[in-house]
Amino acid sequence: MLRTIPLSMAEAVDDPQWVQNLESTVDSSFETITKVSGDIIFFEIPGIPMPFVVMWLLAAAIIISFYFGFIQFRGIKVAWDTLRGKYSSPDDPGEIPHYQALTSAVSGTVGLGNIAGVGVAVTLGGPGATFWMILAGLFGMATKFAECTLGVKYREIRADGTVSGGPFKYLPVAFSKFPKFLSVGLTGLFALAILFFGVGGGNMFQANQTYSQAVEVTGGEDSFLASTSAGLIFGLVLAALIGAVIIGGMKSIGRVTSTLVPLMGGIYVLACFVVILTNIPHIPGAIGDILTGAFTAEGVTGGFIGALVVGLTRSAFSNEAGLGSAPIAHSTVKTRRPVSEGFVAMFEPFIDTVLVCTMTALTIVIADTTFYNETREQVFADDSYDYGGGVVITSDAFAENISWFPTILAVAVALFAISTLITWSYYGQRAWNYLFGDTRTSTLIYRVVFLLFTVAGCILNFGQVLAFADNFLFVCAFVNLLGVYFLLPVIKKEMNEYLADRKSGKLAELGKLDADKDMSVRDLAEANQVRDDSGANRLADPDDDGFGAGGATTPRDRR
Repeated sequence: MLRTIPLSMAEAVDDPQWVQNLESTVDSSFETITKVSGDIIFFEIPGIPMPFVVMWLLAAAIIISFYFGFIQFRGIKVAWDTLRGKYSSPDDPGEIPHYQALTSAVSGTVGLGNIAGVGVAVTLGGPGATFWMILAGLFGMATKFAECTLGVKYREIRADGTVSGGPFKYLPVAFSKFPKFLSVGLTGLFALAILFFGVGGGNMFQANQTYSQAVEVTGGEDSFLASTSAGLIFGLVLAALIGAVIIGGMKSIGRVTSTLVPLMGGIYVLACFVVILTNIPHIPGAIGDILTGAFTAEGVTGGFIGALVVGLTRSAFSNEAGLGSAPIAHSTVKTRRPVSEGFVAMFEPFIDTVLVCTMTALTIVIADTTFYNETREQVFADDSYDYGGGVVITSDAFAENISWFPTILAVAVALFAISTLITWSYYGQRAWNYLFGDTRTSTLIYRVVFLLFTVAGCILNFGQVLAFADNFLFVCAFVNLLGVYFLLPVIKKEMNEYLADRKSGKLAELGKLDADKDMSVRDLAEANQVRDDSGANRLADPDDDGFGAGGATTPRDRR
């Protein structure tokens, strides 16, 4: 059976002195940054055994769910009708229809978070972390509903028909009653956090786990890749590939990944089904471990609270509910009613976390490999133990039942990683441009820095990469959800009007072409969601990604 080695053990293969010095310098620098930022971000209120920022994320999902009357459950039929395009028309302003906005966002979140992230969850938090991941995913549907509604509500439709939306548009509105220095400061903090999370979670985590799985399938500790020098070369090659897309604009690569990623996702889910269905007698026991472990978490780091925190963290990392990233992508949708995309976006956490993450967790728990159990014991004894990352745990579970699948998984991981790297390079670029100006020189500097972090991800140990990403993930969530809180009444007004118009039949008019409508556009939608009095929307540049000119993340026909 395949085994990996901790990346920190790579010195077993002789590396040139300069490579060892480079690894040592990068590693010590990140260790300092991660520790200092972690101490600040994950502070605990005396007497409460949970970091404040984790409580913030959990409280937001619960409060938003209650505020909207658990719209994620009672609004499913409305969401399905909206997704099918029943209440939208090709004449609507925006760039892509609802179902494309959803599939684009899902293909960006269904990936390493579901493969490596779940492996991390059940290793650090035990099988019980899965329960909290599922619960967080269900509550996260309401969070996604709220933030994606705002992403469309306050978007900017440019003269050429392309769209710019997301937290950078609605946070200034949310904080408008604050003193200017505080409003600008909070939005700037969000930009800084999403920039750092982009290079950490959206970049280094992907590169690190791609390299780790490549080491796994090429021989583990005997692999020709099992050295810092090989990791450096691997990182340079990966950075060159990503750079060809984000600097050179090789749109064909973006088109290929946007086609292959959903295909690989389908193959991955099918493999999960194979493992689960061929071990049907073990399913009740695995579900029992998940349920009992959620409240006892025996022998796991942090006990019950540890399982809860790990589950919530990995859920947020996987489906990005509350982080503010999804509204950037969802804001490009063709619609005149902002809340319509909020309804559609609810499917994202359900598909990503409730379905796919649960299948991964069941695969690992059912397989119950020796490596998984030994790794849990090692992590429990030393939480800094470097086991190669969650992707290795997941890969080992598949190898127990499908011996050849880890090789396929390595390809899937690479494709997921490349797709996510490209997408997050644009998210990070929007943040960089907000902070340092939207000029060619500024953007070029950002892209070079981003690619350097790609290389760093392949030589850092997994624990540091994960901690660095988690630190800034929660800063993103803190600022974004604070803004969402202030705008909840706006969202509720949009939601109630949409539901009332659906009941009266008014929404059915939106599904017709403008020339066939019996009511004027002004009577059907608010003025700021149409480009002119006629409501016409010019065809957008088919190669623009919605984040800026010349994109190549997921090019598609936008007619």
